[in-house]
Amino acid sequence: MALYLKKELENEATIAVWKITETEQELIELSSTPSDEMEEISYISSEALRKQRLAVRALLNELFEDKVYLSHHENGKPYLENMATNISITHTNEYVAVILHEEEEVGIDIECQDRDFSAVEKKALSEDEIDDLDEDRKNEQLAIYWCAKEAIFKRVSAFRVDFAEQIEVEKFRPRGEGELEATFIHKDGYEEEFELEYMTFDRHVLVWVVG
Repeated sequence: MALYLKKELENEATIAVWKITETEQELIELSSTPSDEMEEISYISSEALRKQRLAVRALLNELFEDKVYLSHHENGKPYLENMATNISITHTNEYVAVILHEEEEVGIDIECQDRDFSAVEKKALSEDEIDDLDEDRKNEQLAIYWCAKEAIFKRVSAFRVDFAEQIEVEKFRPRGEGELEATFIHKDGYEEEFELEYMTFDRHVLVWVVG
């Protein structure tokens, strides 16, 4: 399938999405994965997870002229060893997506709406957010809530975040695409405001945050 979507945002970030339709061998050939990372991927027992990792690599190969070296901080946050560009990565069985920005911190998350998100209501939403749910579109709303909170979690790179208590997403009604407002409450009580964007396609929700 190669590149499914590439979008340059007004805030100078880039989001890109790859649809995984290739075989594992085809992804290996497309990805130009460095040998040390390829060895690490080879130890993953799940073929689906190996393909997701290789698809991320193929997507990066599409976005950068020079080979990039991907690594992770201790908290799991990805970074490019040989580029100053900030990056966040997300994947499902069918799609992988990245967001890039030269200066600002970023976060991105994707989920398939065909999943049952009922557990999200219990473990990740505040009482106010639960009250705002629309029964007719509840699973879709829960998917967007989860993606928004995951994107913020990736953006702030904090340990042991309580999604229900520390990340509050303002009331919204799901559309094909839109904007979200959210607050992250640090452990010391400091509140950080975020504006997020989201879009839906092919039964998937993609949410991202910049800055």
